Amino acid sequence: MRRLALVLLLAAAALTWPISGSTARPPAVKAKAVVVADASGTVLYELHAGRRLAMASITKIMTALVTLERTRPNQRVRVRGPAPSIGESTFHLEPGERLRVRDLLTAALVQSANDAAYALAAYVGHGKVRAFVRLMNERAAELGLNDTHYARPDGLDARRHYSTALDTLKLAREAMKKRLFRKIVRMKAGVVAGRRLYVWNDLLRIYPGTIGIKTGHTDRAGWSEVAAAKRDGLTLYAVLLGGPSRSRRNRGLAALLDWGFDQYGRVQLISPERTYATARIPFSDARLPLVAARGSSAVVKLARPLVEQVSAPEQVDLPVARGEQVGEIRVYDGRRIVARRPLVAAEAVEGPNLRRRVAWYAERALDEAGDMLSSVSPF
Repeated sequence: MRRLALVLLLAAAALTWPISGSTARPPAVKAKAVVVADASGTVLYELHAGRRLAMASITKIMTALVTLERTRPNQRVRVRGPAPSIGESTFHLEPGERLRVRDLLTAALVQSANDAAYALAAYVGHGKVRAFVRLMNERAAELGLNDTHYARPDGLDARRHYSTALDTLKLAREAMKKRLFRKIVRMKAGVVAGRRLYVWNDLLRIYPGTIGIKTGHTDRAGWSEVAAAKRDGLTLYAVLLGGPSRSRRNRGLAALLDWGFDQYGRVQLISPERTYATARIPFSDARLPLVAARGSSAVVKLARPLVEQVSAPEQVDLPVARGEQVGEIRVYDGRRIVARRPLVAAEAVEGPNLRRRVAWYAERALDEAGDMLSSVSPF
């Protein structure tokens, strides 16, 4: 049986990693719902994030996702059906005009063109926009967006057309897995199909590190947006639904992102290059170094100390192979495990043969004999 020695290293994070000098509360922003999260979807702050609300043109994220999953970017779409007659924000599409899927996606996501969203819906739905909306709701169910329902592909106000800040976060993270989607939503300017784009996402110009993704505005939805920004290797999402104005929405999102980057950071919690413990090797005076099988990093609150817990054997059983698990390391943020890795042998140690065992016992016997003689010697 292996005997386990448990070592607790308290507040290791506060001693080793850079910590924020501020523990400020999240900023007070004027909105109906708010959520801030990291790229993994871990929520850092939320306010009414599960409340069902109109989300306006943020809807077009789902329109784009369904389109990307069912078409190829260079397919040609002939504009037909209701698309040319859809008003509000528009790309001025003409009946019978032919554009590539990627061009219509750009118009829908960057300029928030409602006619482009309808043109894509009619194309993917084989002439039936309702069929496309059905696909949107089916995809929402697959993603676990249980508080989201779509009634149209553009996001204009309609009965039973709603989402939540949390569902919007999930949808945004899923869409950002698509390379073409990521490329489109970070565009600051451009010309598509002979038309110069109008960019609604002001943060792309005014907030350093912004990488997307989608704005929205209607009378019911107010001024809304899901934004993503990257700084020092950390990507954060901020969702704001129901802001009172375009400028207040922009300031609110910037404040939320600033707060997130100030309070949280991606930190290497477990290093594969560090020896976390050593274990005694039978029939030897040497000790076996124990290292993490691989490194681990996580987004953590920088001002809060973490607890590092190492479980390792006092002595290993032989033979032991290099890379063999003999213990474990965990890092806790309160009661939550934020990192966990096996501890493995840094080198292989063979089992001792008879000669080695005899020599080891003989050496121990000589040492003990010497100790006894020195204790009784008068000199």
